[in-house]
Amino acid sequence: MAKSSNKVDLYPYWDQSAPRPAGITEAQEKVAKAAILRPQLIGNAPGVKRSYNWITERVCGIIEAPTPLWWFIALAITATTTLLTIGGVLYLIATGVGVWGLNHPVGWAWDITNFVFWIGIGHAGTLISAILFLTRQKWRTSVNRSAEAMTLFAVCCAGIFPAVHVGRIWMVWFLAPLPNANGIWPNFRSPLLWDVFAVSTYFTVSVLFWYVGLIPDLATLRDRVKSRWAKWLYGTFALGWTGSNKHWSNYEMAYMILAGISTPLVLSVHSVVSFDFATSVVPGWHTTIFPPYFVAGAIFGGFAMVLTILMPARLIYGLEDLVTDRHIDLMCKIILLTGSIVGYAYLIELFIAWYGANPNERFAFWNRVTGPYWWAFWCMMSFNVIAPQLFWVDSWRRNWIVIYIVINIVNAGMWFERFVIIVTSVHRDYLPGAWGMFHPTVTDILTFVGTFGLFLTLFLLFVRFLPMIAIAEVKAIAPESDPHYHPPGGHDHHGDATKTSTHAKA
Repeated sequence: MAKSSNKVDLYPYWDQSAPRPAGITEAQEKVAKAAILRPQLIGNAPGVKRSYNWITERVCGIIEAPTPLWWFIALAITATTTLLTIGGVLYLIATGVGVWGLNHPVGWAWDITNFVFWIGIGHAGTLISAILFLTRQKWRTSVNRSAEAMTLFAVCCAGIFPAVHVGRIWMVWFLAPLPNANGIWPNFRSPLLWDVFAVSTYFTVSVLFWYVGLIPDLATLRDRVKSRWAKWLYGTFALGWTGSNKHWSNYEMAYMILAGISTPLVLSVHSVVSFDFATSVVPGWHTTIFPPYFVAGAIFGGFAMVLTILMPARLIYGLEDLVTDRHIDLMCKIILLTGSIVGYAYLIELFIAWYGANPNERFAFWNRVTGPYWWAFWCMMSFNVIAPQLFWVDSWRRNWIVIYIVINIVNAGMWFERFVIIVTSVHRDYLPGAWGMFHPTVTDILTFVGTFGLFLTLFLLFVRFLPMIAIAEVKAIAPESDPHYHPPGGHDHHGDATKTSTHAKA
């Protein structure tokens, strides 16, 4: 870049430790370094260049290194916690749904609350992977793999609750339109059946999208691992990948198609989940704002959970140069945006209940605010609307303690949101004689707690045996991938690239 009165040559500042060139003032140097650092998505320690080979070694090293003791301890804790869900489900199947706190009029309670909670968490993975990919947002590359995995694990947790809440789980196959001698066919007009198709489709496409993105990295691991069995497993799932032009062309086409299919699923799946409520005539549920409101809330809660699991992994594995402060900052901004949308939806709900002049709707919302479950409503409002506003302050978006506290408050707030929508809308029916209260049983609580154990167990297995960061995609946004890149020292920037796996995308 030519020097002028208004521009400073940025070349020396690829290396942040380089001395200030002659003729450049200190103020100009600060501006030039800031211009380099602002878009940087791969961190560089002073005097250290993060080459293609460094990226491969850093990510693959997590899998190739001996399994640390803390991993075994954490896996033992999470796997033991998972047994709570397994025990709770088996007890329910053997005894009946009466072991939950369900009653009249609260026929839906923690089961559907937890289902909607986990389905919502799974939305951030598809958003980061598909929509940000189609809009060419390069910052997604370091976080998309973990977010996609989180999506799959969250859907696994979500699927438990609607399956067992039907009471006779061995009859759940009647949800599928299969020929049978009993003349029992699914009711395709029911949004509950729409859920079955929407969630199963979402899970299938998410698995394919996640797996296709893994193929180049599985080939890299195949060529690096020493164990014969590991080499066979990675090679089998790499589908014969060689990194040829034809393979890359087919890969990019398949990835683009799956991203295009996944994008409407982000909007449709949680919209369909909201139809469980919106298509009813129950006051508090019968509202057209539910589909966009549920989608925004799902993205809001999903991004909070991505940060919840990614920040500890970043710290433990020393991935600060790959999952940089900029990644965390951008995700905090998305949480702030979607949290503001959710807060707007809350206020619109209250306004429409008042403006609509329907006494039943007015009572339903007034009961939420001041009724027996007032504490859940105000927790929802405080956690989801007020807490994210801290992210307006730039310094707090860079304070890891503040970030981690806020995102966990958001996680709790999103569960309270689903509880408020479901329980407070039905616990007081039209006649006072039909009023009731829901109180969770020990089985309710332990079954829900166990799903966190299942979620974390799956995530621990994922980070141990699969690359938690997309190696090939991160290399594509590295400074070296720019043909105009000039590395410190002035040597050919393709020199290091030849040292890396032949399957890395240059």
